Amino acid sequence: MKRTLTAAALAAAFAALPGIAAASPLSFTHQWTFAHSGGQTSEIASFDAVTNTLWVVGVVGIDVLNASTGSLVSHIDTSAFGGANSVAIHNGLAAVAIESSADRTLPGTIKLYDTTSRALAAGTNSITVGALPDMVTFTRDGSRLLVANEGTPNLDPVSGIYAGYDPAGSISIIDMASRSVTANATFTGVLPTNAVRYAGMDFEPEYIAVNNAGTKAYVTLQEANAMAVVDLGTQKVTSVTSLGTKDFSLPGNAIDPSHKDGKIELRTADVKGLYQPDAIATYETGGKTYLVMANEGDTREDDLDKVRAKDSGLSGVPADLKQLNIAKPDSTSGALVTFGGRSFSIRDEAGNIVFDSGSRLDAEAIARGIYNDERSDDKGVEPEGVALREIGGRMYAFIGLERTTKGAVAVYDITDPASASFVDMIVTDGDISPEGITTFMAGGKHMLAIANETSATTTVYAISPVPEPQTYALLLAGLGLMGSIARRRSK
Repeated sequence: MKRTLTAAALAAAFAALPGIAAASPLSFTHQWTFAHSGGQTSEIASFDAVTNTLWVVGVVGIDVLNASTGSLVSHIDTSAFGGANSVAIHNGLAAVAIESSADRTLPGTIKLYDTTSRALAAGTNSITVGALPDMVTFTRDGSRLLVANEGTPNLDPVSGIYAGYDPAGSISIIDMASRSVTANATFTGVLPTNAVRYAGMDFEPEYIAVNNAGTKAYVTLQEANAMAVVDLGTQKVTSVTSLGTKDFSLPGNAIDPSHKDGKIELRTADVKGLYQPDAIATYETGGKTYLVMANEGDTREDDLDKVRAKDSGLSGVPADLKQLNIAKPDSTSGALVTFGGRSFSIRDEAGNIVFDSGSRLDAEAIARGIYNDERSDDKGVEPEGVALREIGGRMYAFIGLERTTKGAVAVYDITDPASASFVDMIVTDGDISPEGITTFMAGGKHMLAIANETSATTTVYAISPVPEPQTYALLLAGLGLMGSIARRRSK
């Protein structure tokens, strides 16, 4: 009897052969790196398809770069308005979030730029929002612009402690047709659904993501270890939910808790971590919305909620945890709590965890020799930025790691939220501290842009959904072997 093995069957048989590892489904090709200068840093990048440019915001202004070559098109100085924190672009219009230069507790502004002329847009181009606008994002259809107003008090110049007026955190909702604020959603009267961390501060919005339908916005409240949901119909905050803690004593959640033990070693530890995500992104699958969060961890800016475990005065601190920085308001004797999840998580709309990367990010950084042991006592690799991209019918998450010795972005396949899997880690020499990352299409290719804060560099990679050339060779050899077997069986 003649038997015919299909290509799919041959590939499956090949993959099952002992000693043959599955190939990465993506390859990454470095396109260019641009070094910013003149006080310009690299914080957040946004792509403009109209002009094929990448707009990189960095405190004193915006560097507009050619997305194909990385050459500087022009620099836009925004320092006269205040500190530039974030940028988002839709259909040739760039929205830049700027905090007040006189006093960050005063209302900030959104400046609108025409991406073609790179000048302030015609008509209304300056919109007043809440204090310390730290992040901006358009809804998918561009009809509205959402602004996370962090509302942080000033630091006393002598003591370095928060002092004076603490403006309320809020989310400004801007109607782009009229270019006016239709609501400043606050947290007044909103009761948390569970125990939320306060640490002596009100809620401070950090990052916003919007669902595909444009009906809900999800807001990370990093210091509070919580997320808020905004109904974009009523333009009100409808819920605030604590994100809970991560148990580092469980298998798969190991950490390196000390920077002074002379070793880099992940081990389980009797401590829990506040997730405290920074960036958040959304995607839909199976008719449900999922939230992808980078669990960076964060303290108050004046560090009054942080103490080293050995100096906490708490009893029963394990010897292995004495160097660990812990959360003072949240820790008790025998129940230590630290900052950050040292991971990224996927949650459902209610905030329930569907997937967490456990200790994999730290482990991969260690394996590549880029783990910074000096950060072991304080949040590890600190996942900060998140970007998503559908490539070849699969959904991928790109997670920027702020505290590695070289610029690093972890890549996960999150097509099935409950079974997300590690794909690769992109490491770039010369880059330090990815702050914001974004994906886009240019020249028919999937692209990844990485804004690196400490090195003041912006790097772009092209992403291809194909195996490496040597994988093809192995595959063809395997297919030839299996084909030979099939022919012998058919005789």
